[in-house]
Amino acid sequence: MTSIDPHTLTGDWHYPTSIRFGPGRIRELARACRAAGITRPLLVTDPALAAMAMVAEAAQSCRDAGLACGIFSGVRANPVEPNVTEGVRAFRDGGHDGVIGFGGGSALDAAKAVALMSGQTRPLWDFEDREDWWTRADPGGIAPVVAVPTTSGTGSEVGRASVITDTRDHTKKIIFHPKMMPATVIADPELTTGLPARVTAAVGMDALSHNLEAYCSPVFHPMAQGIALEGMRLVKEWLPAACEDGTDLAARAHMQVASTMGATAFQKGLGAMHSLSHPCGAVYDTHHGLTNAVVMPYVLEFNRPSIEEKVAALARWLGLGETGFEGVMRWVLDLRARIGIPHTLHEIGVPPEAASRLAPAALADPSSATNPVTLTAPALESLYEDAIEGRNELSAIV
Repeated sequence: MTSIDPHTLTGDWHYPTSIRFGPGRIRELARACRAAGITRPLLVTDPALAAMAMVAEAAQSCRDAGLACGIFSGVRANPVEPNVTEGVRAFRDGGHDGVIGFGGGSALDAAKAVALMSGQTRPLWDFEDREDWWTRADPGGIAPVVAVPTTSGTGSEVGRASVITDTRDHTKKIIFHPKMMPATVIADPELTTGLPARVTAAVGMDALSHNLEAYCSPVFHPMAQGIALEGMRLVKEWLPAACEDGTDLAARAHMQVASTMGATAFQKGLGAMHSLSHPCGAVYDTHHGLTNAVVMPYVLEFNRPSIEEKVAALARWLGLGETGFEGVMRWVLDLRARIGIPHTLHEIGVPPEAASRLAPAALADPSSATNPVTLTAPALESLYEDAIEGRNELSAIV
C-alpha cells in the first residue's frame, strides 16, 4: 500500500449534497450552520459521545461563533420513536432553528427525524417510506440539518431517510422525505480515530454491505454501480489497516469515503442482508453493521444464481488472487476472520427459535424488494436458520 499523507485527503464535494471532507474540517461547523441558515442549532448525539470532549468542543465552537447551541443526547443504539419525540420537545423548548447530527448512524438517523418532525402535526409513522407518504409532510416545517459522522459505516449523512424502531410491533421502519438530506456534511476523519477496533470492524462491514448489495441489486443505475465498485475497493484496501491501527488517519479517511459512497450507491437498492438485519436489531437490539457482516456470506450464497457474473467481475476489479464467485466469497470470509466478525447470528444474541418469528418482518422490509433473487417467507426463515446455526457452512469455500 502506497504511503499517503492523510492531510492531502481533503476536498469540497457537491454530490449527493455539500460535503466538506478532510482532517480538521470540524473547525468549519459554525460556518456550515450559518450557510444552512441555522443560528440556534440543536446538536443531537448519543450518551456515549455526549460524554466525550469532541461534542463539548463542537458545541462550544458554535457558541463562540455566536450560535446558541444546545445538546440533546437521548438516542439509543437502535433509535426508537420516543427518542425522536423527546428530541423534538428539546428542539421546540429551546427555540432551535436547525439540527446538527453528530455521531454514528443512530445519532444521524435520530437527528434527521427530529428535523423532519420539528414542524409537523402528524405522527412520525405517517411519513414511512411507502408510496407517496412523504407528500403528507409540511416541507416548511422541516428544519435544516448539518451532519457530522463519527463512524464509517451507515453513511446516513448523505441519506434522505431515517431508520427508526416502532416499539409497538418491534419493527424497524424507514422514514423518508427528500428534505431530510443534510444541507452540509462535515466529514472529518480525525473524529473517527478513537473508535475501538471491534466497532471499526462492524461499521466497516456495514459500509461493505451497502456497496455490495447496491452492486448486486438488479435495478438499472450505472452511476451507483460505479460508486459501489470503488467503495468496495476502498474497503478491501483500508478496513484491515483501520482495525489494526486506530490512529492510521489515511485508513480512517478512506473508510469514511467508502461509507459515504455506500450510502450514495444504495439508492440503487439493497437486499436480503438488510432485510434480515433490520428485524434482528428491532427485536434483539443487535448492532446493525455487525448483523449485516454475519449474514453476508449466507446471502451471497443464496443469491449466487443471479449474481455470479457480477461477482466474478467484482473479483477482477478487486484484483483477488482467486477469481470468480469463489474468490469474492473467500475474500469476504477471510476479511471477517481477520477483523473478528463472528460466523453466526447465535453468537451475537439471536436465538435458534427466532427464525420463524423474524421471517415475516424481513419479508415486509423494503430492502427485500430489490434482492437479486425473489424472497419469500420460507426462504428468509431458511436463511435465518443458516445464519443462526452456521448451517450451510459454505463448505466449498471455507
